Amino acid sequence: MALTWWPVAVVGFVCLATAVAMALLLPTEQTERRLRPLANSARLTRLPEYARIARARTVSMLVTIALLVLLFAAATVASARPSGVWWSMQPPDVGDDIMLCVGAPVTDPATGEFLTYFAAQARTYGTQRIGLTSTNRRVIPLTRDYQYAVERLGDAARVATLPDDETLSPAQRSAKRATVAAFTAPVTYADYAPTAADALALCLTGFPADDAPGDRRRSLIYLGPGDLRAPDDPRPSLFTDDQVTELARERGVQVNALVSSPGAIRTVVEETYGRYAPIGADLATQLDGIRAHPPEADRTATVAGYRGDVPTIPLAVGVAVAALLCLSLVVLRR
Repeated sequence: MALTWWPVAVVGFVCLATAVAMALLLPTEQTERRLRPLANSARLTRLPEYARIARARTVSMLVTIALLVLLFAAATVASARPSGVWWSMQPPDVGDDIMLCVGAPVTDPATGEFLTYFAAQARTYGTQRIGLTSTNRRVIPLTRDYQYAVERLGDAARVATLPDDETLSPAQRSAKRATVAAFTAPVTYADYAPTAADALALCLTGFPADDAPGDRRRSLIYLGPGDLRAPDDPRPSLFTDDQVTELARERGVQVNALVSSPGAIRTVVEETYGRYAPIGADLATQLDGIRAHPPEADRTATVAGYRGDVPTIPLAVGVAVAALLCLSLVVLRR
């Protein structure tokens, strides 16, 4: 047991020691009284009744002094806020990390519905973290800033509802192009062609590598084609499906996919125990099904300790001593 305000205890016990020293060492002034002479006083003090009364008076005085000292000490210790370690066996709070991975164009109506769904979901989150990644940009890093996430998701979702460029004003057309460029950078390569595996790898790196994978449920939800390039394209890619599967396992991520065309991404989904389905007419229902089956997390209860006030013992001692003092006074009066 430690004392939070230990100077209070030091001052209290110093005062107690000073009072005891003064009572023992300082001489007391004797009051001059005119005593009435008694005959045979030596014989009276030798009587058993007198010895018994004197002994009871001495014992009661010593007991009272001891109880008063103990009461003062208990009050001093309680005033200094004794603290100790409290232990808890409750399981840890497990949250969700959700990375949205979009391989489809932001102007696609399915992309708009997809982002609108999660913009509405983010308004109800409490312990979750949400992020958004396109084929070559981290649009929203994994965050708990739900207001920021809702605004970014809403801005991107509105692009899919805009009409064709021919019907827009120059200012609207410029704003639309800026939003599209902010979502997916218009970059072309001569010796590289992106694949769905590359997009998944970029999305998977959005989960912090220094966090223990078992502490939180990690889900990746992919929306887009099953592959991002033609099967006969000879240009190399960065990642293979096996490498992406291994990366997902290392980071404890469940990969889910809603695809507009078949592709090798299905293998990654099956290896990480996710859900794979073609994009249907009711996308919200499909997303509800994915979110209803999140990956398992480590819920093993761990012993956690934290420091808090523990005044029970000194307060209980003080109450018991006060009760004994009251009883002793009643006995003495009788």
